[in-house]
Amino acid sequence: MEFGKLVKDSLGYAKEGLVGKWINWILLIVSCIIFPFVLGYIMRIYRGASKAPELNEWGGMFIEGIKLFIVVLIYAIPIIIIELAVLGSTFITTMTLKTAGHENPAQMMNLIGGVLFGFIILVIVSIIIGLILATAVVRFARMNSFGEAFNFNAIFAHIGKIDFVSYLVALIIMVIIIGVIEVICMMIPYIGWLLLLIILPLLVLFEARYLTLLYESAGPV
Repeated sequence: MEFGKLVKDSLGYAKEGLVGKWINWILLIVSCIIFPFVLGYIMRIYRGASKAPELNEWGGMFIEGIKLFIVVLIYAIPIIIIELAVLGSTFITTMTLKTAGHENPAQMMNLIGGVLFGFIILVIVSIIIGLILATAVVRFARMNSFGEAFNFNAIFAHIGKIDFVSYLVALIIMVIIIGVIEVICMMIPYIGWLLLLIILPLLVLFEARYLTLLYESAGPV
């Protein structure tokens, strides 16, 4: 897999879709705030639009966005459950340490170890779900079926066609690029959040196109 080409194509797609088209840019900023709209727009990209789609048919876009949100939310349920358990354990551990002080070091280490173990499990589960979801959302858009979004045999088979190592590396590259941009923006005092909001449409188009190309790299479905 040519990772450089994947990044270049996705960046070019985002640039062509927004630079000089300031009305679309502004509308996408608003859509990012009212998230079902931007999710519906992303669905159009997942379906293989060769150029950034037009922003129109807002009612249909909103409904499509809600559907995609439901898929993502269902995938997030295990993460939410584990996260709540970790937060609960952290709270209990904190209260126990404040009450017990340093009377029982072994008990304190066990409590802290339990919290750390829960956090590690949370990270591992989040990564696994993220790997599956990256293909599931595009498959959902292409097949227009909730069942296909959770057809794990087909999803894993599709990832296998891409090659798992290449798939993993491609996703890591995407996460690093987006993460670095977001961190840089948030490090800018006072206006960092505003700058991030302004460039968010570029990141949205880049990520959606990137995942689409990654999905298509497996060949015809």
